[in-house]
Amino acid sequence: MSTEQTVNWSESSGEERCAPWRSATGALPPKRVVVADDRMNADTAFRLACEGTSLLWRGDFHNARQLLQAMARRADRKQQKPGTSAAHSFHLYRQAQSRRARILGMLLLPVAAGHVIPLRRAPDVRLACEHAYGQSDEAYVVSLRELQGVMGAAEWRRKGVHVPALNESITPHYGVFSPVRGEYVDLVAEAPLPSLSTAFDIGTGTGVLAAVLARRGVRRVVATDCDARALACARENISRLGLSSAVDVRQADLFPAGRASLVVCNPPWLPGRARTTLEHAVYDPGSRMLRGFVEGLSAHLAPGGEGWLIISDLAERLGLRSRTELPELFAEAGLSVVGRLDTRPRHPRAHNPDDPLHAARTAEVTSLWRLAAVRTPAEAH
Repeated sequence: MSTEQTVNWSESSGEERCAPWRSATGALPPKRVVVADDRMNADTAFRLACEGTSLLWRGDFHNARQLLQAMARRADRKQQKPGTSAAHSFHLYRQAQSRRARILGMLLLPVAAGHVIPLRRAPDVRLACEHAYGQSDEAYVVSLRELQGVMGAAEWRRKGVHVPALNESITPHYGVFSPVRGEYVDLVAEAPLPSLSTAFDIGTGTGVLAAVLARRGVRRVVATDCDARALACARENISRLGLSSAVDVRQADLFPAGRASLVVCNPPWLPGRARTTLEHAVYDPGSRMLRGFVEGLSAHLAPGGEGWLIISDLAERLGLRSRTELPELFAEAGLSVVGRLDTRPRHPRAHNPDDPLHAARTAEVTSLWRLAAVRTPAEAH
């Protein structure tokens, strides 16, 4: 195993040790590691983490959780300064979030073969880790913060997320964005369908929009994604909801072959670099998915069909995209806007005045753009 995949440290006895590094988010292994236990206080732990030293925990599991909470409180004491513009404020916000994640990611746990944590009062995480990492017959090291995310995702998967438009629950998998912002799902449930024949759901994720379309009576839905976790998640949800005869989940980068009467896409809403696997559902580097959908839509619409683009205007309110960019992109792709449905956010952060991005979030509008081809792809060129 290469050095990029291992964690190296010295035990208190002086023995040199190493173990595989596990990170489903793509985080790099720490370079400096010291062994820590229940004698470590929060101030020392926070100072070491800020200096780039990771702590491999040997004490009580619950004490490690309390230590992480104390480190988080110290990380949150630093108030974010206001930016000179909305875009600058957002840049500072992402910097602060990245710094916080880096510091809190420095508290590490040993995990034995079979996903067993060899610490006092450690929970049983075997099923949660199998969902995230697969089977494991070797010991490894993981950050406590990531493990908490793995455990939280397993609980989401067990409980599910209730979707009013389906009157049932969707079960998100680890690494697949959960449909907790239900307003965009409601837009797809309310917009007038151009046809009940065929629909494509581009970037299906959990499969929630494909399920809504099938429940609305669309006879054939092809749901695509290029992420293996999302494909497994969507297939499980579609099967559990009894919609396998109507929904076909396929691996594809954007469009499947052929044309459909309706093509739906809910791309990541913010242009920017995704720092973790899960952030790919939020950030779209260079607006690649947005542009790919709009530019390729005409070639995949059946005559009289519509494309539904579900996207928030948060990027415009943060100064990350101009107000004219979307209309210009539609025009360049030979598309016309035949209608638009708008909704306001209902999530708690939109109403939190302490959020550094409160002004933009509270004014945010999520829209379903109904698009139609005004000329053939050949004419467009």
